[in-house]
Amino acid sequence: MSASAQLERLRAELGADAVLTEPEQCAPYLSDHRQLFHGRALAVVRPGDTAQVARLLRVCEAQRIGVVPQGGNTSYCGGATPDASGTQVVVLLERLDSIRHVDAASHALTAEAGCTLASVQAAAAQAGRLFPLSLGSEGSCQIGGNLATNAGGTQVLRYGMMRDLVLGLEVVLADGRILDSLSALRKDNTGYDVKSLFLGSEGTLGIITAAALKLFPAPRRHATALVALSDVQAAVALLMRLGEATDDRLSAFELIPRAALELTLRHLPGLTDPFTQAYPWYVLCECAGSVPDETLQVALQEALTAALEGGIVLDAALVRSERERGALWRMREGIPTAQRAAGVGMKHDVSLPVGRLAEFVTRAAAWVAEHVPDGRLVAYGHVGDGNLHFNIQALPAADPAVFLARSGQVQRAIHDLVHEFGGSFSAEHGIGQLKVAELERYGDAVELEVMRALKRTLDPHQILNPGKVLRLP
Repeated sequence: MSASAQLERLRAELGADAVLTEPEQCAPYLSDHRQLFHGRALAVVRPGDTAQVARLLRVCEAQRIGVVPQGGNTSYCGGATPDASGTQVVVLLERLDSIRHVDAASHALTAEAGCTLASVQAAAAQAGRLFPLSLGSEGSCQIGGNLATNAGGTQVLRYGMMRDLVLGLEVVLADGRILDSLSALRKDNTGYDVKSLFLGSEGTLGIITAAALKLFPAPRRHATALVALSDVQAAVALLMRLGEATDDRLSAFELIPRAALELTLRHLPGLTDPFTQAYPWYVLCECAGSVPDETLQVALQEALTAALEGGIVLDAALVRSERERGALWRMREGIPTAQRAAGVGMKHDVSLPVGRLAEFVTRAAAWVAEHVPDGRLVAYGHVGDGNLHFNIQALPAADPAVFLARSGQVQRAIHDLVHEFGGSFSAEHGIGQLKVAELERYGDAVELEVMRALKRTLDPHQILNPGKVLRLP
């Protein structure tokens, strides 16, 4: 069937208004968030409900048309960008944006895939509950994308990643069948946990159209502090102390190097340094509780005082108002924005056993200092779960082209070291098309074959997000 005939078939199934083909309409959806990947598409389609997604996939399966699901297009790995062939269809889920049901008593919420993360957070808050996934892009990223990439964020330490926040899913399979597993039951021991296959699959096994999500009691009190430290080992030691001192109410523990703090102070307006002198490392720590009393603040303050006296902490600034808390979180969440404003950089999203973080940073930083003299290490992240954004920022005097030309060599060295330490080269950003070769290099051979077998079974004609995550022979 010709391209024009395929388009007519899509229009017949979805309606002409749901099938975009004009270049100016399609352009925003053909490049990834970081502008690393650029593609072309037969069309950009906007189904209005799950039934339309099913009809779309039946057509694409029959015509062997590649389908690229796209949420808020905030992927760091090109996972939602079509290839250059112009034969694939980009599927936007933004019209599937209903909160179908909120059950405060069961601590559950059912949302469609096109809901922004912020809208789900707001719906939970309106019911007096918390949906704890928190990302810098929460105003634009969508729940479907969060599920498909198994998003992490700043509160994984206490609540887990997106995989841990799901009770049920509704998924459209490659042939258009609808898998209805939207149950919000906490206990359902009836065979294989099929829904888990689609979490982190990046749209390669099916298109998620809705999810039943876990909610939690809404925090009524926060205790927050920015803590100055001499090194990463002190951060790991402090993490253990605070977890015990606050009865595991520690919800965030974010490592920030001096280089990152300076970038935010330089490029983000309205921020000021909480300290009167510079320190090598900082941790933004936060505890959350559902009881609105002062015990949490007292516990954090006493733990930090003891850490100061024990030489683990160099200084600490406890938050006294929501304005101060907001400024600290704006600083932390603004690091990627500040890095982009400062120029080009090399990004690595890795995870390590928490107990080996300090040793890894020491060895990796020494390698960077020797081999990337025109770059500055900016290593920050969610130390509580071992996730480190090990980025290297080009110095102002560096030639951007020369600097980036070494990115492959640098990535190999960093990822090899991560592998040596028993870590992962992809902590929370997924594989997309950027890291397919890395998965082949570091993945377990048996696990990769199981993944390929699942792909062949659920998507035999390989129409779902072709070229992402896996390459099949």
